[in-house]
Amino acid sequence: MPGDALRMSRGDDEGNSTGRGTAVITRTRTKTKKPSLYRVLLLNDDYTPMEFVVHVLERFFQKDREAATMIMLHVHNHGVGECGIYTFEVAETKVSQVMDFARQHQHPLQCVMEKK
Repeated sequence: MPGDALRMSRGDDEGNSTGRGTAVITRTRTKTKKPSLYRVLLLNDDYTPMEFVVHVLERFFQKDREAATMIMLHVHNHGVGECGIYTFEVAETKVSQVMDFARQHQHPLQCVMEKK
């Protein structure tokens, strides 16, 4: 089986003059741990246009127009909204992409990640 390691130990019986002993086979299974997940969040501000936030959600989080608008309104009304849940590396990349894109367009939009 993949991920299984076999180890064989051989013990010779002391009273055995033929040199034959017993063999014990031990199978060790390696368990893979599921990666931690992180929530990617957008934070509300008073300057970033709503349409820009919708565009960010469509472009970087593959949301359709309706879902992006719902998330944008949640951010607007509650101060924060979840864009998606990802592994650490993916979440980190998305935060970086959104922040860079917002800066390029001179918007103060904040995007952060937190452990789920």
